[in-house]
Amino acid sequence: MSIKPGDYDVPEIYRHWPGDTAEDAIGPFFFRMEGEHPRSAFRARQQHCNAHGSVHGGILMTLADYTLCLGANGGEQQYVATVSCNNEFIAPAQQGDLILGQGEVLRRGKSLVFVRCDLRVDEQIIVSSSAVIKLLRS
Repeated sequence: MSIKPGDYDVPEIYRHWPGDTAEDAIGPFFFRMEGEHPRSAFRARQQHCNAHGSVHGGILMTLADYTLCLGANGGEQQYVATVSCNNEFIAPAQQGDLILGQGEVLRRGKSLVFVRCDLRVDEQIIVSSSAVIKLLRS
């Protein structure tokens, strides 16, 4: 099954990461790389919202983790695992919002990568995250 960004009202400059059924069921999420900096995109729909009508925090943490892992693996098929992930919720997102992630690698070691990202709606940061990601052997 081909998942296309346009089918989810996400700009066509993003692409789908194939093979992760959990992310597809939760999202789907989309990405692109700007050098080693990951950029992610997700259009929030009704099924992503909680009883308060805002996007569920678990959905936002999953998108942050997706973005952080892309920073660690450089958008390639390198297997990675999240060792730790910290999330700070700053503002809510609503149904219909296009949520964009911007990640950056802070430090890259032999087996651990330290990364951070912000999730935004328009120019408003809604979640700020940081993680330690382990590079795995394939």
